[in-house]
Amino acid sequence: MSDREPPRRRVPGPARPARPDARRRPGPGARPARRPGTGRPAAPRPLRLGSPRPRLRLVGLALTLVLIAFVVRLFQVQAVDASTYAAKAEQNRYVGQVLAADRGEITDRSGVALATSEDAYDITADPTMFAPKMLKIGDGPEQAAALLAPILGQEQEALVEKLRPKNKALRYVKLASRQTPQVWKQIKDLKSALAKKAERDKSVHNVLAGVFSVATSKRVYPNGDLAAGILGWVNGEGKPGGGIELQLNKQLAGKDGKIRYAQSGGRLVPTAGGATETPAVPGSDVELTIDRDIQWAAQKAITDQVKESAADRGYVIVQDTRTGQILAMANSPGFDPNDLSDADPAALGNAALQDAFEPGSTAKVMSMAAVLEEDAATPMTHVVVPNRLHRGDRLFKDDVDHPTWYLTLNGVLAKSSNIGTILATGQLGKTQSQANKVLYDYLRKFGLGHYTGLGFPGETPGILAPPDKWSTSQQYTIPFGQGVSINAMQAASVYSTIANGGVRVEPTLVRGTKGPDGRFTPAPKPKKTRVVSDRTAKTLAQMLESVVDDEEGTGTKARIPGYRVAGKTGTANRVDPATGKYRGYTSSFAGFAPADKPRVTVYCAIQNATRGSYFGGQICGPVYKQVMEFALKSLQVPPTGAKPAKLPVTFRR
Repeated sequence: MSDREPPRRRVPGPARPARPDARRRPGPGARPARRPGTGRPAAPRPLRLGSPRPRLRLVGLALTLVLIAFVVRLFQVQAVDASTYAAKAEQNRYVGQVLAADRGEITDRSGVALATSEDAYDITADPTMFAPKMLKIGDGPEQAAALLAPILGQEQEALVEKLRPKNKALRYVKLASRQTPQVWKQIKDLKSALAKKAERDKSVHNVLAGVFSVATSKRVYPNGDLAAGILGWVNGEGKPGGGIELQLNKQLAGKDGKIRYAQSGGRLVPTAGGATETPAVPGSDVELTIDRDIQWAAQKAITDQVKESAADRGYVIVQDTRTGQILAMANSPGFDPNDLSDADPAALGNAALQDAFEPGSTAKVMSMAAVLEEDAATPMTHVVVPNRLHRGDRLFKDDVDHPTWYLTLNGVLAKSSNIGTILATGQLGKTQSQANKVLYDYLRKFGLGHYTGLGFPGETPGILAPPDKWSTSQQYTIPFGQGVSINAMQAASVYSTIANGGVRVEPTLVRGTKGPDGRFTPAPKPKKTRVVSDRTAKTLAQMLESVVDDEEGTGTKARIPGYRVAGKTGTANRVDPATGKYRGYTSSFAGFAPADKPRVTVYCAIQNATRGSYFGGQICGPVYKQVMEFALKSLQVPPTGAKPAKLPVTFRR
């Protein structure tokens, strides 16, 4: 121990601050630490990329193919199909719309409107605006239909079908035609309210956003059923359905215009070029010969009597004897052209022109005209009328049993004797065949067997067979109005011919038209035909006075105080249109006044009266009187003051 040096004591000095990177010295036996930099790890091997050239070639090829496809498509669109696509683009950009022409009015002779038009709207919709992707709901059509159905008066299911069509690309459907402005205002207000509510509440959807309107017009008949048989009607689609509306549709309808404009999203683009417009040409107004007041009186009188008699139907015609103009043509039952939903299909039309019926004794005036014109007899000629007369295969009689009558020819007409008429017309030829031919010629000249000249839709010419086709019985029944068929206008025209001095003036219903420029164009003058001489016509007028004025006559209920009245009754067996067999009667009365200076003709007929009397003088005579009195006062026709001729009805043996 002595040879060793004692250990040195280390005096602690001030501590050195440790270096952050100072390493602890190793102790005895430890492996010496590696010096920095002498033990680095091996560097990573560098990544070797493949050649980019193949990939670039592939991308370049793909881009080239895409560009080639675009070039081919552009070439097809701009060169091959350029015109086709241009036309489609033009079609999609520009839309066209029809500008409906205003339909002309129909007025009476004084300019009072009988048919006119008022503003209306077609309610339309764009079905694509009700699709789920547009409304964000699946039941848009159902909700819209539920709101519209009570307003439009339609079934909800029908509206849903229109709003959800099978063609998903359909952009236009018509929900309702020619609705009133009030209806469209109700829809528009509801649509606006929904739009405002949808702005405030995102959960609310404006299901009426796709509902629109197109301005149009609606036909209106201010007087309801007055003169409906003459006027006809216009349906909800604007198509005429009868009467003057159909007959003169070309003049009334005018000519629709067109407008073509650029649009975007359904809206007009005012700055775009290419817009064109062809204005609509309004229709012409049609002025009828009808007098509204006289038409009203005639319609009321025949309606009341048809109801009282429980008849199938009836008609009254009032005609100006000098001009042939029709002042009234009334039918009962009628219909309201404003609303055809409750109309009887059998009442549609104009029965006064469309019904063919056997006239009965009112036709005897034509037989008497032939006898007088051929000088076969005079009003004073004696005619012995037995209770029965055997001719051909039949035994003929009058409407009442009677002892042998001793009548003048005037009396035959006054008492409406069938037998006396057969005897008188038998004098028209040396043989019955010759007499038939003469009578047939007169019937044709009076207008039987052909159209009246009115050109009215559905008018019947009646039935008048040529004389060589007359059966054995027709040879004797046609002279007193059975076996021949006429319409009411033909019957009235016969009496107007007598009243007009024997000259037949074709009936007229239209006075003229007034164009959009306000210029009035009168209707063509009617055709005139001399049927019998003025002398014969005046004699017949005196004979017809006996029917009304003489106590022996059958038309006493048609008397009008202060006026001389000429008339004739008729009661004919009626052919039932349903069975073709005789059933019931046609009751009628025809005449004119004043008898010595005629101005007005009135004809009345009632079909199949089943309550009370069915004789023409009893149920049509009062109608004649009521209508004739009204017409004479309306036209301010004074009594002539002359005394009647008072021709004798009977003679003494």
